[in-house]
Amino acid sequence: MSSKIRKKIVIVGAGYVGFSLSVLLSQHHEILLIDIDEEKVNLINKKKSPIRDEDIDDFLIKKDLDLSAKTKFKDAYREVDFVIIATPTNYDSLNESFDTNTVEKTIRDILSQNNNANIVIKSTVPLGFTDSMRKKFNSSNIFFSPEFLREGKALYDNLYPSRIVIGDTSEKAVTFGKILLNGSMLAKDSVNIHYITSKEAEAVKLFSNSYLAMRIAFFNELDSFAEVHDLSTSNIIKAVSDDPRIGNYYNNPSFAYGGYCLPKDTKQLLNNYNTVPNELIKSIIESNKTRKKFIARTIINKSPKSIGVFHLSMKTNSDNFRESAVLDLIKMFQRENIEINLYEPLIKKIDLENINIINDFEKFVLKSDIIIANRMSEELYQVRHKVYTRDIFGIN
Repeated sequence: MSSKIRKKIVIVGAGYVGFSLSVLLSQHHEILLIDIDEEKVNLINKKKSPIRDEDIDDFLIKKDLDLSAKTKFKDAYREVDFVIIATPTNYDSLNESFDTNTVEKTIRDILSQNNNANIVIKSTVPLGFTDSMRKKFNSSNIFFSPEFLREGKALYDNLYPSRIVIGDTSEKAVTFGKILLNGSMLAKDSVNIHYITSKEAEAVKLFSNSYLAMRIAFFNELDSFAEVHDLSTSNIIKAVSDDPRIGNYYNNPSFAYGGYCLPKDTKQLLNNYNTVPNELIKSIIESNKTRKKFIARTIINKSPKSIGVFHLSMKTNSDNFRESAVLDLIKMFQRENIEINLYEPLIKKIDLENINIINDFEKFVLKSDIIIANRMSEELYQVRHKVYTRDIFGIN
């Protein structure tokens, strides 16, 4: 890429979105990553990843990346081409909406240093949030651009994007679209870029994740039906999925959908439907609750005195257990006074009460009557007789 179009970009937030995007864009641009977590910042400056992602690890070793990180934003926003906000927006169940305080504060900090800054919001936000920020701060330089990333595959999904969505049609938006496209490994004419309004882009994000949650819920209910009626879930799913209108993908049963995006995005979309008639959107959330109750009751009916939990995370090789369905299962088991043993060597900090953390695998197996695993692992096949899982196809 020519140095004439090299950009100076600040990215705020070193989570899955912010850090993977930093690695992607630092191939061709000067990237400064800001995060309040000093431990993360120190790792990044040592060319080490704060998140589990094999592609990122490979890039940090092999690529010449123009990437640095710091905890302070003082003077960071002056004379930059773009500032990308990727701070977390957790769902606030009391207010029934995303907590966008960190996003709004970041916008205020940016504009206090650079009133003309081009601000791209990558954090997931409620419908209409970006327009409200434009109005509040009297700036037309704020727009929303959703991300579509998987845990453990965040850089890969940036390198090989399914599509790029930009919530603006201005020249700066087109420039940003080209920046994302040029960082990818795909032929430039093979990626669709959608230049739409920010409100439409916010809706794309919420509807995309809600559809994926609906698909997971559908195959989970299929699996519940098959288990109750002593049918082969595998046989049914394979035959159903051979219909090209349905497709053989995203159809592996699980305990329930979980993780960082799907639970909060479905709840947010339902909240945005508060004046719009709906049955399907609310049923996605209810279906997920029902699935967890079904799984818990099925296991409790086996009368175990102790249950071994093999990883809190929803996916293989992930260290993220936010909104994990397994956490809700644990609560249900504890209400039945069942002893819980946890095997979780991937996660350093775990704040859970009345749980035995056992990271010696043989001891973990010995002390557990049943082992539950949302996703299978090679370690478990040797003790398959003890394992309860709904992982039919061995894929995330």
